[in-house]
Amino acid sequence: MNVKRIDLEEWRDALPASGYEVFHEPAALSVLADYTSAELQLYGAYKGQQTVGLLPVFVTERAVGRTVLSPPVSMSVPRLGPIITPNSPKRRKRERINRELAEAVLDTADVDDRTTLFRMTCPLEYTDPRPFRWNDFSLEPRFTYVVDLESTTLENVMDGFSKSLRREMRQFDDLDLSIETEGISSALRIYEDVADQYREYDDPVPISRSFLRDLLSSLPDELWRVYVARTSDGQYKSGIITLYSPDLAYFWQGGVTASYDGVSVNSLLHRAIIEDILTDPELDSVTGYDLVGANTERLCAYKAKFNSDLRQYYVVESSGLEMQLAKSTYQKLAGSLSKG
Repeated sequence: MNVKRIDLEEWRDALPASGYEVFHEPAALSVLADYTSAELQLYGAYKGQQTVGLLPVFVTERAVGRTVLSPPVSMSVPRLGPIITPNSPKRRKRERINRELAEAVLDTADVDDRTTLFRMTCPLEYTDPRPFRWNDFSLEPRFTYVVDLESTTLENVMDGFSKSLRREMRQFDDLDLSIETEGISSALRIYEDVADQYREYDDPVPISRSFLRDLLSSLPDELWRVYVARTSDGQYKSGIITLYSPDLAYFWQGGVTASYDGVSVNSLLHRAIIEDILTDPELDSVTGYDLVGANTERLCAYKAKFNSDLRQYYVVESSGLEMQLAKSTYQKLAGSLSKG
């Protein structure tokens, strides 16, 4: 197997039809590269002319050492990391590809250097991070909720929701409220709500207004939608920005608390998103709605109402006592890694 650096066009040609995250899209990687001080490095693993593995990393050289990250920090990217696409279903071959891709990238990116901090948040489909453990990296399991939307109807989906969530969603037809998909200007309106909420808690806003604008402008139209709830006179109430991979819809930005006639507007927005996934032919390949995270206790109380599947993924990180100072420095510098 041959592992080599590739460019974005080669990456585009090598992406499989499914089994990857939305930020693996070439347009998303390109915008991420524009908004970080890191160098985007793309690796492809080939068996002959067949692509069998892919991995994007963002490399930053600093006086205190190097960081090799996938995804970059402070950009609201849920997961990135490796894609394994063996041309054989046999476990032995899949494990060999996985091991050789990991070892080749670690070697080429010089991750074994004692001053290099490596951190990678893996995609949901990447279920075997053992090669990184075998190379002395630490593994931490993380979780997200995914609503199963394969071969079902809206009523069947809602039947599994909590009683309170189901009751709110079913009130939509009785309310003088509309939910439509709108454009980038509405996405920026949603951004202001999110930014205000972060500032209210004295937390840094994870992305910039310009990054959001450029990301949506660069991604193909079929990979994002902006859902906005308005009253009959056009007054904005709330909104959610969704992103799409071939397999998943992502609850990405928005959903700031709002109510209308005593009903949670966000519950109605989620209903509209789920209904579109189930009925819109353009979203036929999407089989799940990722609520993007099940790791913060106070947020899980609401997300658990969706009776969704708890899906595990992994964070791979440099380990060892010599990395403690590097990690501390990395955390202090994390905000400065983003230009936005």
